[in-house]
Amino acid sequence: MKSILTSHNTQLTTLSRIILFICGLGLLVVLFAPIWRIDLMAPQYPEGLRLLIYADNLAGNVDIINGLNHYIGMKTLHADDFAEFKVLPYIIVFFSICFIGVAILAKRKWMNLLFVLFVAFGVLAMVDFWRWEYNYGHDLSPDAAIKVPGMAYQPPLIGYKQLLNFGAWSVPDIGGWIFIAAGASLLGLVIYEWRRMKTGTTQATKLPVLILGIFILSLGSCSTNPEPIQVGKDNCDFCKMTISDNRFGAEIVTQKGKIFKFDDAHCVNAFLDAKTVAQTDIAGTYFTNFIQPHELVNVEQAYFLQSPKLKSPMNGNIAAFSQEDSLNKILPQFPGFKIRWEEVQK
Repeated sequence: MKSILTSHNTQLTTLSRIILFICGLGLLVVLFAPIWRIDLMAPQYPEGLRLLIYADNLAGNVDIINGLNHYIGMKTLHADDFAEFKVLPYIIVFFSICFIGVAILAKRKWMNLLFVLFVAFGVLAMVDFWRWEYNYGHDLSPDAAIKVPGMAYQPPLIGYKQLLNFGAWSVPDIGGWIFIAAGASLLGLVIYEWRRMKTGTTQATKLPVLILGIFILSLGSCSTNPEPIQVGKDNCDFCKMTISDNRFGAEIVTQKGKIFKFDDAHCVNAFLDAKTVAQTDIAGTYFTNFIQPHELVNVEQAYFLQSPKLKSPMNGNIAAFSQEDSLNKILPQFPGFKIRWEEVQK
């Protein structure tokens, strides 16, 4: 009886196999989605520049970035110069087949082997990426027009770094998040199946369901969303003043995910009038709710009050509310006019 139970526990549960199968299909998406991105922000490029790294090519503002890098002696970026682009698509297909194959074979030992290979590849890929960034940022032409003694221009492996007047962000993109989600799901399944074998039970638990939910949520983690305004730290992208009153804060989020923050409706309108960002490039505009906890509200769902009694930082004197009832309750304290977003922009 014990041998039968042990043999049964070497088989993966149906739900584990489903998750592996979904991960395998998800990896195929990586062939067509950007895996990594590097965003560059500077005053002369308010919308920012973006380098997108796919499995087999580079995209984004490659030509502009190459033009800028020429002045500081950095090598130009050409997809043909990267051997990784020739082999990475095949590696992705290999792991996709492995995930699906393990789901079909349903053997725990094959899943454990897949986990070791997947982690090894992830570590090797990040080391190779760091090596490329190091060479790219340190191997400078001696004939460069701009030379800063002791200065290197290696982009961050992940996170933020200041490079002269450019701020550089290096983060996973859609394909990278899929890779991370697949790896996290695989780790969760290895732990779950190991615990199931140790306890000697064949009864499924809620863990695989949780893993599946995390994987699905991870796929949507790269959606464009506003971020909380940090009062006393963030500066207004128009007037450059430090945002000091969260009741009147606002944000514009572009289609590329770039976020512009403001301390007043007046600055939002001036920014829009300057056409720093084309209207078609705006993914969403948000105002902080005048009422605590001052969450950000999309202007399409917000209710606006214009009143001289509001005394906002730049005298725009416009406040946003997530509920019309909240606006009505505060009207006696701040007498004024209810207006729509279209009227705010006038």
